[in-house]
Amino acid sequence: MAASPDPGDDSLRPEYDFRTMRGVVRGKYASRYRERLRVVRLAEDVAGAFEDEAAVNEALREYLRDRRKEGSSVP
Repeated sequence: MAASPDPGDDSLRPEYDFRTMRGVVRGKYASRYRERLRVVRLAEDVAGAFEDEAAVNEALREYLRDRRKEGSSVP
C-alpha cells in the first residue's frame, strides 16, 4: 500500500502552470463579489450586545422599519 501524502504539504506542484490554461480569467468575478460585500466592524461594546450576525441584522431591520414609520427618508 502506498503511503498517503502529508496533509501538511499543501503547496502547488510545479507542473500546475495556470498561465497556460485556457478559459482562465483572473478576477473574473471580483467586481460582482465587491458589489455585494459589505463588511462593517462593530465597536466591542456594541458587538457585545448581540448574540450573532443574525441578531445584528434583525436589530437594524427593526430600526429601519421604525424610521420609515416616523416618516424619515431612509433609503
